[in-house]
Amino acid sequence: MESHLVGLDLDGTVVDYDDALHEPVRDAIRAAEAAGHHIVIATGRAVSGALDVANRLDLTDGFVVCSNGSVTVRLNPAAERGWEVFHVESFDPGPALERMAAVLPTALFMVEDTDLVRWASSDFPEGDLAAGAHLRVVPFDELKGKRATRIVMRELNGTSEEFEKSVERIGLHGVTYSVGWSNWLDISPDGVSKASALARVAQSLEIPRARTLAVGDGSNDAEMLEWAGAGIAMGQARDSLKAIADAVTGTVDDDGLATVLSERLQLG
Repeated sequence: MESHLVGLDLDGTVVDYDDALHEPVRDAIRAAEAAGHHIVIATGRAVSGALDVANRLDLTDGFVVCSNGSVTVRLNPAAERGWEVFHVESFDPGPALERMAAVLPTALFMVEDTDLVRWASSDFPEGDLAAGAHLRVVPFDELKGKRATRIVMRELNGTSEEFEKSVERIGLHGVTYSVGWSNWLDISPDGVSKASALARVAQSLEIPRARTLAVGDGSNDAEMLEWAGAGIAMGQARDSLKAIADAVTGTVDDDGLATVLSERLQLG
């Protein structure tokens, strides 16, 4: 089989919601890479959280898409840190932050800058961010002066339905945004998504779109599932994501990713 680009969401796809990597999934990813396919992590996590899983998968070469497409790094064993920045997108976070704070004044906010430093209006609850994540807490107004690769808004109060209604009331324009599972909103530069980053990686690798596969479970995976030659939704994904996918695999607890990789890439 000709080599494919395989874009993989992390949380709820590669790892479960307790951040556990199941052995069948790890084995399938390693087998896909050994067969010559290009494994590309595509996650909302910042670089440190994405690389934590890449290390557990023993990935030492290739690309990692972070911050929902705003930051792409290339793994390089010869580099001082084992990786180097491939591409960064940024925007002025001020207008979006002002609109969000006006609707949800009790929310927590985080801005990741172009140096990949994360600034926050307050500490986030334990477990919200990847292990080892470091936040620099500053006054809210200082966040508005940063050049951002992404904004995160986290509301600790209310239901997910109430949160989604609040996001609609904010009426964001000129940015790309996705609502997460736990009153969590990710905002990226306009037009930037996991799909736009994967398209750039595919071009660099000279992989045609017809030979791309993407697997994910969240609203921030919608664009990459639509973009890929084959877009696969995890079994626990919302119906709205399943509706745009080419197929649906098993849940993360049932190692659905291992199943789809084995079937689609004809692994051993």
